[in-house]
Amino acid sequence: MSAIQLQKTRRYCLTLDLQDDPTLIAEYKRYHENVWPEIISTFKPAGIESMEIYLFASRLFMILEVNESFSFAAKAKADHENPRVQEWENLMWKFQKPLPGSKPGEKWMQMDRIFTAHL
Repeated sequence: MSAIQLQKTRRYCLTLDLQDDPTLIAEYKRYHENVWPEIISTFKPAGIESMEIYLFASRLFMILEVNESFSFAAKAKADHENPRVQEWENLMWKFQKPLPGSKPGEKWMQMDRIFTAHL
């Protein structure tokens, strides 16, 4: 990645909990081994350059790398208007649960960076 690309790339970290059920967590992981192509195809047009999801116990952690065209509001609007994304989201909600302190309907919550070290 070039210096110009680095300057225009932003990183967001988000978190969400899964139901504390080993069977459901295993099924959630299986779905993410083969995410529907219709879901993946929505990332690039939204300005998402890369996405990673990590799991510890029942806590998920997502890293989004986005370009200057990305907007959470625009992505949410596009997702809301896409029936296949809505189907995926409704399916995933079976496994997910809201974080303490989130508002009704909120899923992935943006985290605040509290430390950075450039070495």
